[in-house]
Amino acid sequence: MTAPLISLHERLARPGLVIAPGAYDGIGARLIEQAGFEAVYMTGAGASAARGYPDFGLLTMSEMVENAAVMARSIGIPLIADADTGYGNELNVTRTVREYEARGVSAIHIEDQVAPKRCGHLEGKEVVSRTEFASKIRAAVEARRSREFLVIARTDARAMLGFDEAIARGRDALEAGADLVFIEATQTLEEVAAVPRLIGGPCLLNVVPGGRTPIFDLREADAMGYRLAILPGLMLKAAIEAGDAALAELNRTHIAPAVNANVATIFRRFGADEWDALRTRFNAGTPM
Repeated sequence: MTAPLISLHERLARPGLVIAPGAYDGIGARLIEQAGFEAVYMTGAGASAARGYPDFGLLTMSEMVENAAVMARSIGIPLIADADTGYGNELNVTRTVREYEARGVSAIHIEDQVAPKRCGHLEGKEVVSRTEFASKIRAAVEARRSREFLVIARTDARAMLGFDEAIARGRDALEAGADLVFIEATQTLEEVAAVPRLIGGPCLLNVVPGGRTPIFDLREADAMGYRLAILPGLMLKAAIEAGDAALAELNRTHIAPAVNANVATIFRRFGADEWDALRTRFNAGTPM
């Protein structure tokens, strides 16, 4: 596992919005990197779906961490990962930070939902107290070994307690040491635009088509003052739609659908040339 050439901490200090499309495995992470994006986001919803579960907080910390490890080692750009609620109290949060950081993840977000959590764009959520949330963020900040590892504070309070409470929690999290604030499920463009101004610090925008937050040109988000935008469902949606289409064609024609690349070309996208070079070098040194 190698560290990204440019850390997320360093990149966020530069001008311009960082766009991190979401993936849930090494394939999606590689495609995002090869498409030229500067960071990858590991979606908890996608990680859950890949194991046959809905986004109801059913995966354990260990399952999420190991999924993040696979993705982080597959790419040379920063990985931002969902860490749900931190998986317990401040002690659990401490271990969560250490486990993600040890596996080369560049940043995680921790939310204020009551466990088991739910997708931030679904009904039926509950949140912990403002004090408890701030305490967990402080624990996360203190637990990291390097300043390069970023702690993102996510609040889901907008849906239950209103926009003002969500802003208050975000500002508390910033005071507790969070590197970015993530106000989940803002409901209008006016709310979206107001978040960076009211928080007074770096903010993350979550882009979920079909969710509560309006979809708009991300160049506008940059102008609003957001530093990071994640698109959790991008690769999951693409995989489901492409899979459905391929299966429907197979059912209809009974012929394997055509592909645009041969097997060797596909493997090259996942490092085949590098591994072949190693094989050649070691075989060349083998005594006859």
